[in-house]
Amino acid sequence: MIELHVFKEENASELISKIKNNRELLQFAGPAYHFPLTKEQLESDLENENRLMFRVFDTTEQKAIGHAQIFLKDETFLLGRILLWDENNRGKGYGKKIVRELLQYGFRQFDRETAELNVYDWNTGAIECYKKVGFEIDPDVMSEVSIDNELWLSINMKISKNTFESGNI
Repeated sequence: MIELHVFKEENASELISKIKNNRELLQFAGPAYHFPLTKEQLESDLENENRLMFRVFDTTEQKAIGHAQIFLKDETFLLGRILLWDENNRGKGYGKKIVRELLQYGFRQFDRETAELNVYDWNTGAIECYKKVGFEIDPDVMSEVSIDNELWLSINMKISKNTFESGNI
């Protein structure tokens, strides 16, 4: 069972310790943060009233297993900075559970009809996870970022409140 616990300043060092290099940070957070991740960067997000930060907590194991955020935008809310700390937990359905919890929280708390997220096009495991929850790619919204002489393409995915609540996924 997965629960979202409010991320607090004292959780910063735990999250920072999980980000090993510039590529991991870019995959996790996009270009907004710079390596090494610091408490100051996280504090700036904590102070942003439009950003909610969570520790992902596994109630069965009784431990934090990851991190996730919701960013409130004018028309939608954006899921982001979703990270499972242990690579051995990837591909086991945790991602779907986390995304569902975030959507449930977001649609319950905010008057928005759509949620969205951004993901790098090479991250096929994450894209498939998001599709299984009901997200669809928005071909009109993309961006690029450069790292280590590579170009990473970020694609946008959206889900409507009706699609999520119908549960036909």
